[in-house]
Amino acid sequence: MSTTTRNEQHHQTVPLSVLLKRELASERIEKPEIVHGQAGQSKKGEDFTLLKAECQRMVGDGVSTYSVFGLFDGHNGSAAAIYTKENLLNNVLGAIPSDLNRDEWIAALPRAMVAGFVKTDKDFQEKAQKSGTTVTFVIIEGWVVTVASVGDSRCVLESSDGGIYYLSADHRLETNEEERMRITSSGGEVGRLNTGGGAEVGPLRCWPGGLCLSRSIGDMDIGEFVVPVPHVKQVKLSTAGGRLVICSDGVWDSLPAEVALDCCRGMSAEAAAPHIVKEALQAKGLRDDTTCIVVDILPQEKPPVSVPLQKKPVKVMLKSMFRKKSSESSSYMDKEYLEPDVVVELHEEGSAMLSERLDTKYPLCNMFKLFMCAVCQVEIKPGEGISIHEGLPNVRKLRPWDGPFLCSSCQEKKEAMEGKRQSDRLSSGSE
Repeated sequence: MSTTTRNEQHHQTVPLSVLLKRELASERIEKPEIVHGQAGQSKKGEDFTLLKAECQRMVGDGVSTYSVFGLFDGHNGSAAAIYTKENLLNNVLGAIPSDLNRDEWIAALPRAMVAGFVKTDKDFQEKAQKSGTTVTFVIIEGWVVTVASVGDSRCVLESSDGGIYYLSADHRLETNEEERMRITSSGGEVGRLNTGGGAEVGPLRCWPGGLCLSRSIGDMDIGEFVVPVPHVKQVKLSTAGGRLVICSDGVWDSLPAEVALDCCRGMSAEAAAPHIVKEALQAKGLRDDTTCIVVDILPQEKPPVSVPLQKKPVKVMLKSMFRKKSSESSSYMDKEYLEPDVVVELHEEGSAMLSERLDTKYPLCNMFKLFMCAVCQVEIKPGEGISIHEGLPNVRKLRPWDGPFLCSSCQEKKEAMEGKRQSDRLSSGSE
């Protein structure tokens, strides 16, 4: 198996503005048709979904539409999942200036996703509730798909030519070595449940708290090293479209991506979602909440697929979440890896460091306003904002306008997430 290095990925990334200019130069921009289906079987009642196939925003004198789909798999109660479902979209949109054109709006989405996730987590933890949730959050604008994720609810894309791509990351400590190293270097501990007598059982967990995930929203009793900073991936499909399958771990623990996509091939999105859930339950039974969202991104002139299609020769194009092979998926990932012809990567970043995720290189002079917190969007008095570069090693002398800036509260959260101070919540949660 061959993998793609970060440097190679960088050279293969095509600037969004170039792609959009190609569209405008060749023909009118044709919006795809978005068709979706949803299904689930509940065991604990902690899975929630957000389905908004047609949202609108003002662009100049006109209106632009986009779609939003979210899956929230709660744990230790459903409060965090419900709160995130109700507030995350507004927090993401609140981090995007209102006067952007289409390509600027799309380019701003990855950074707005980061700000929205962190704000949602910060606001929820102020409610002093101890539940948490995974999040897989998808925004579709035209043929551009942006996915932000924390936890282990994955989003998989099948392109029109049969290529399969992971658009989310898996933040399970058991399979993600990078995240294990990040947590231990920040002051956390990673280990299995000790049953006494030296025996250790179950998956790797983060201690204190015992969560088997390294990123989530909520979980105030776990400590700040379990962070809400999402992995974000943005891709552009060809006008042939594709299919997104977004599922909680109740599905992915039972079905590999190839099997989930194969079992519903030729079905409409509305029929595919319940069929995937059915296949997952037949494979391993109802051991957890099992939820599936299927989204078809279709050319306007083509109706949703309703008859079985002839299966094309296997040409799997899986993208390793952190460019490493996952041990749990080795049985179905040993296929030829090919770079896509019809799916172009625009952006991918998984760092947990806010200073790296909010440092905008895109030339938007108003992306982060001088007197506005880049995370919570509260106004900051002149001179009171703290640059996200503050305290970083080898940083040039900061000028008054070297933002983006954080308010004191968000700066405290940033330092805690980076292991630079003991979390007040950690000490209060252990009492």
